[in-house]
Amino acid sequence: MQVDEAIRSRKSVRSFLPTPVPQSVVRHILELAARAPSGNNVQAWRVHVVTGNALRVLGEAMRAEARDHTQSCIPEYSYYPDQWVEPYLSRRRQCGYSLYEVLGIDRQDMAGRQRQMLRNFTFFDAPVGIMVTTDRRLNTGSFMDLGMFLQNIMLAARGQGLHTCPQAAFADLHHIVRQHLELGDEEILACGVSLGFEDEGARENALQMPREPVDAFARFYS
Repeated sequence: MQVDEAIRSRKSVRSFLPTPVPQSVVRHILELAARAPSGNNVQAWRVHVVTGNALRVLGEAMRAEARDHTQSCIPEYSYYPDQWVEPYLSRRRQCGYSLYEVLGIDRQDMAGRQRQMLRNFTFFDAPVGIMVTTDRRLNTGSFMDLGMFLQNIMLAARGQGLHTCPQAAFADLHHIVRQHLELGDEEILACGVSLGFEDEGARENALQMPREPVDAFARFYS
C-alpha cells in the first residue's frame, strides 16, 4: 500500500471482526513504528500487547469500572482542555453527534450513549489491544514523539490490511490496567490502540470525520 493510500484510508474503526492477528504481524507493525522520529533518539515509548483471555479479562474489568465507578476514572494527564473554545468545541460536538446519528442513537438517549461509550473498554471486539505508555520523568516533547510513534502504528497496520482505533479513553482506567499488566511505576498510560480487521458491515465504520482544507489552517510565505 502506498503511503498516500494508507493515510487516506486510515480511520477510527469501532467494530472489529474476531479474526486473529498473528503475533508476527503485530511485531512487524511495532518494528516499523519504532522508526518514528525521536528527539535525541530517546524513544520514549513502551507498549503492552494484549490478546486472548488476557484481553477479555482486562476489557471486562475496565468496562465494569467505567460503568460503576466513574469517580475513580481519572487520567494521569490532561488530554482535553479544561475550558472548550471555538472552533474546537463545535468540532468535538460534530464528532459525537455524527457517531450517534450513524448508530441511530438519539441525542437524548443517555443509556444508548453510555452503552456505546462502554464499548471502548472492550476494544470494540478487536483481537489485539495495545497499551502505549511513556516515562513520566520525561517532558512534553516526548508526547510529540509518542504521537509520531502512534501514527506509525496506524499506518503500518494499514499496510497489513488492518485497521485501528486510537483511544485516549483507556488513560482514565490506568489504575485498572496496572492491576492486569506489568506497568512500571514510572510508566504513564497515554492511550490504547485497538487493532484488527474491520467489520465492514458495521454502520459505525462508515463514519469518517471531515478535515479542514489546507487554506483554512496553513499560510504560505515566499
